[in-house]
Amino acid sequence: MSSSSSANSFEDGKYKTDLLTVGLSSCCWKKPSSSPIPQSPPKRLLVATPVEEGEYPVVMLLHGYLLYNSFYSQLMWHVSSHGFIVIAPQLYSIAGPDTMDEIKSTAEIIDWLSVGLNHFLPPQVTPNLSKFALSGHSRGGKTAFALALKKFGYSSDLKISALIGIDPVDGMGKGKQTPPPVLTYEPNSFDLDKMPVLVIGSGLGEISPNLLFPPCAPPGVNHRDFYRECQGPAWHFVAKDYGHLDMLDDDTEGIRGKISHYLCKNGEERRPMRRFVGGSIVAFLIAYLEGDDSELVKIKDKSHEGVPVEIQEFEFKN
Repeated sequence: MSSSSSANSFEDGKYKTDLLTVGLSSCCWKKPSSSPIPQSPPKRLLVATPVEEGEYPVVMLLHGYLLYNSFYSQLMWHVSSHGFIVIAPQLYSIAGPDTMDEIKSTAEIIDWLSVGLNHFLPPQVTPNLSKFALSGHSRGGKTAFALALKKFGYSSDLKISALIGIDPVDGMGKGKQTPPPVLTYEPNSFDLDKMPVLVIGSGLGEISPNLLFPPCAPPGVNHRDFYRECQGPAWHFVAKDYGHLDMLDDDTEGIRGKISHYLCKNGEERRPMRRFVGGSIVAFLIAYLEGDDSELVKIKDKSHEGVPVEIQEFEFKN
């Protein structure tokens, strides 16, 4: 089934979407009576899926540092409504600076998809794992790049068809990368075997919100540096006047959710940035997974009338 479902990727798509929680002890939607109980995922998952019968590409979204996967539910709804199954694992609740455990866990979850995911989706929905995209926000973006690059001894048997970094961050600044460092500071050094890459940046991410907190996406370890090291095809969009956490849900619950409104320099509201991130992801995936680049070309040519933010910077490598 084609995911090319809407004339405007920045608006909701045509597919009705459901949000599912798959826990470590969850059972399944469709288990033949003669089959053993399917294995639960290595980590708890939040899954946004179309409910209409069909086969859909799969996108994995890795959360940012100390954030909850539930904070991305509105972004997941948006992408899924255009005909994608979006999976967001909760990689940890508490973590130090080292990301090796997240890289390892992500590889294990991706390997689980081919044997377990189908059992936890509605019976009429089939995941198309030949069209699998890996994405991540902030520290999750670093983890996504690390796994795609196969740099640290962990990889997945499932081929990654596309890679997306949502304001990715590799530490506190140049020379202050968190282990293991992903950036090499060598242009075009990321050898991803022609895997298409989208890097989305926030214009306010490099600015400190106040005297107490540093920038959430500091220069030297942020989206510009990740894009600079990508080979083509690679796209780089930067949203002006929006911050590092502005793609999260409008209402993020709990102490961490409340802090997320003050930790970074933010825009006036989250909805425009969330729509921009979701629409850019949809346009990129439809172009590279479905072969329809009309939305992406309109964004590139600045002829798309539905872009909800001002694009501060745009770059493309073929």
